[in-house]
Amino acid sequence: MRKRDHNVLTNAASLLICGLLAGVVVAAAAFPAVAMSGLAAKAGAETLGKLPPDLTVKRAPQITYLLASDGKTPVASLYDENRRDVRLKDVAPVMRQAIVAAEDHQFYKHNGVDFKGVARAFVNNSSGAASQQGASTLTMQYVRLAIAYSASHPADVVAATEDTSARKIREMQYAVQVEKKFSKDEIMERYLNIAAFGNGAYGIFAASQVYFGKTPSKLSVDEAAMLAGMVKAPTSFDPTTPSGYPLAVDRRNYVINNMVKTGAITQAEADQAKAVKLVVKGKRAPNGCVQSKEISWGFFCDYFYRWWLQQEEFGSTTYDRERRLKSGGYTIVTSLDVQAQRGADKAVRKAKPITSKEAAMVAVVEPGSGRVRALAVNRNFKLDDPKKPVNKPHSDPKQRKTGKRGNYPNTVNPLLTGGDGITGYQAGSTFKMFTIVAALEKGIPLQYMINSPKQFKSEYIISRSSPAACEGTHFYCPTNSVESMAGPHNMWGAFGRSVNTYFVPLQQQVGAKNVVKVAQKLGITFRSQEDLDLSATDEAANQWGAFTLGVSQTTPLELANSYATLAADGKYCEPIPVQKITGPDNKTLDIANPRCKQVVSTEVARAAVDAGRCPLGDRSPTTRCTGATAGNVKGIVDAPVSGKSGTTDSEKTASLVAMTKQYAVAGIMADPDWPQTNVKMKHNQKDGINPPVYETLRDAMKGKERINFTPPSGKIITGDQRSIPRVRCESVDTARSRLKGAGFQVTVSDIRINSNCPAGSVAGTSPDGRTIKGGVVTIQLSNGTAAGNPGDTPPSGGPTNRPG
Repeated sequence: MRKRDHNVLTNAASLLICGLLAGVVVAAAAFPAVAMSGLAAKAGAETLGKLPPDLTVKRAPQITYLLASDGKTPVASLYDENRRDVRLKDVAPVMRQAIVAAEDHQFYKHNGVDFKGVARAFVNNSSGAASQQGASTLTMQYVRLAIAYSASHPADVVAATEDTSARKIREMQYAVQVEKKFSKDEIMERYLNIAAFGNGAYGIFAASQVYFGKTPSKLSVDEAAMLAGMVKAPTSFDPTTPSGYPLAVDRRNYVINNMVKTGAITQAEADQAKAVKLVVKGKRAPNGCVQSKEISWGFFCDYFYRWWLQQEEFGSTTYDRERRLKSGGYTIVTSLDVQAQRGADKAVRKAKPITSKEAAMVAVVEPGSGRVRALAVNRNFKLDDPKKPVNKPHSDPKQRKTGKRGNYPNTVNPLLTGGDGITGYQAGSTFKMFTIVAALEKGIPLQYMINSPKQFKSEYIISRSSPAACEGTHFYCPTNSVESMAGPHNMWGAFGRSVNTYFVPLQQQVGAKNVVKVAQKLGITFRSQEDLDLSATDEAANQWGAFTLGVSQTTPLELANSYATLAADGKYCEPIPVQKITGPDNKTLDIANPRCKQVVSTEVARAAVDAGRCPLGDRSPTTRCTGATAGNVKGIVDAPVSGKSGTTDSEKTASLVAMTKQYAVAGIMADPDWPQTNVKMKHNQKDGINPPVYETLRDAMKGKERINFTPPSGKIITGDQRSIPRVRCESVDTARSRLKGAGFQVTVSDIRINSNCPAGSVAGTSPDGRTIKGGVVTIQLSNGTAAGNPGDTPPSGGPTNRPG
């Protein structure tokens, strides 16, 4: 409908009454006792003088919808007000007719102010009638709501809604302006979208959903009449309450009768509509992550919510960002992959019930984009009701004694992503991958051999009282979980069998600080104070001997993304929970684009992935595997796979990473409430961490193409090999000179080993035989004790890590 013409006479009459008589007439209509006081006229004049020339209308708060990556499966909705603007063409005509019948019969005839109505209200209110009339048109009601929603201060909201003559004058003045600017249908559309209908429903779209579970286009006469009747007093006419139901029926019937009077329907149609029993079928729209479509999806929703609050593009403060999210009317296609998410949900609950104190946590990331495809844990994303708690007693004995309950089965803690006191979990030998990358970057090839002893006497200094220290010393001396692991290994074999006494000397050779830096550039964040202190300086990091064995804390999300970086040929992508963000104007924001950068060379990444095929039972044309800690993964997933398992001291945590070219899945099993748990976490047993990881990957890969990893090539496999001169029993100076002359970097170990060579002379080198050109060769000194003599047995020391 086009905007209506306003002739000079009509405009003049409108302005005359609004400007000269508004104070008196409106005051008489609203407050007959003061109609003749003279104050009303003065108030009218002053108010008109202060009015801004145009009514500024801000967009009313809109509901934001989160959808899965398919763009159609609902995940959650977030809002301050349950409202979604809808075009008038998408509203049933009977709804428009019902509003006119309920609120303003002359809506399509007047120019914003119904002067006959004002006069009628004046006569009624002056006569002392029991019911008072206000004479507000639908346009004036819209003005009142628009002013309230556009207010920047609470006092302005009060002024927009208080029952005063000044307010009435303001509404009349602006109503005339609005009628000039918009057509009647445009005003009707705006009114229907801004009006409140009770039960948290704002606007006709939300009202139709809340009360009848349908869109506004499907409303019938009786339904439209009930909704139209509610706008006058939503609380009083609430059909969902025992007291409001009969009033809602009476009000509905009143509106239906008025629809006959306005000619919208016939008497027969009215009788038929009034005969319909009022049944409220809908319900309030779910709000927030605790009301996600599926209770387990709340963890993903919460991760998205926290991500949004960190994006400066949405506001300068977290408060501004939250308000924008909950009122901006966005349609957000998240990165949640329904197939992967449901597979992960099923897998973690199959391994551990929601009532288990052990948390089976799985995160899925897409290599090359950083999009988070699934986050699952055997918990309900839900606040435990303090009045009727269902959470089990706390797993920490000290906390349990105080009567405190644990965070299971219900919790809203970010278990998978960290934050709010969640610093992460030790991921064990999965961190050995970072040592491989650091070594490859230093030119050490995959075929690099180290003669790994039962116990390695490192140069890292730790407390003498530590069970990981060599007896009577302050040196870190790790062992393997199985003595048979001792012997020569290359990188493939050591990774496949998870040989601690290969990776600690390898880390020592490349520098622990460099291994820490690799972890950081692949996305590992240090949150605990101990980890922050150890990573603060190169000097401190270089003494972090156990870092390669996974004693630092991380989260399943960060661990999955670090491996995903390698699957993407070294391209790191910031984890991101969105694919597309569309505003209420249907414009797409570019903030959902992947944020990636190359952090590891392609060849190094491919070589690292090649080593990672060994632990999961996979092979490439270049791998030289001699063992597998999770060798069944390849067959179960039925695709090229790479990854690593890990276990920590006393098996307090267990972890596994398994990935294809399309998905990187990381799982950690731990007790988030009590990290020092006395429960042993398991791996390949049905209630261990391995099944949730490989079952999630298997289900995510259903219907997906099997893409092979590109194997490495060239010297990164074998390196430029050189023979190491035999210097056994020679002096240190002579040995150093010969080794340097052969082109090697030389270090001398401070620890003396058993040897029948003279004390202080060279007992041997590490490595021995052959190594890469320019590689590091460590001179090992003899203590003069022949092998097999008393004192030959190395002192015992508890391992700091059990390999996965």
